[in-house]
Amino acid sequence: MDRFTYTTRGVCSRSIDITVEDGVIHEVTYHGGCSGNTQGVAALVKGMKVEDAIERLGGIRCGFKSTSCPDQLALALGEYLNQK
Repeated sequence: MDRFTYTTRGVCSRSIDITVEDGVIHEVTYHGGCSGNTQGVAALVKGMKVEDAIERLGGIRCGFKSTSCPDQLALALGEYLNQK
């Protein structure tokens, strides 16, 4: 099981802790941000393949920001794959 922490940029959350096992997201914990939204995103991606989550979440924007907490998760997962 791999554990990975990503420091977010441009969003309300400060960081994301991610646990991946055999290419599948096991757990996601956001630190900061809109609690209901980040818990919802974390619950939805649990059990999802890393590549599928990147495809679904990448590019989502929050209001006038160029990114969002879901987009930051996609970026974090991409960075995780690049380090593997």
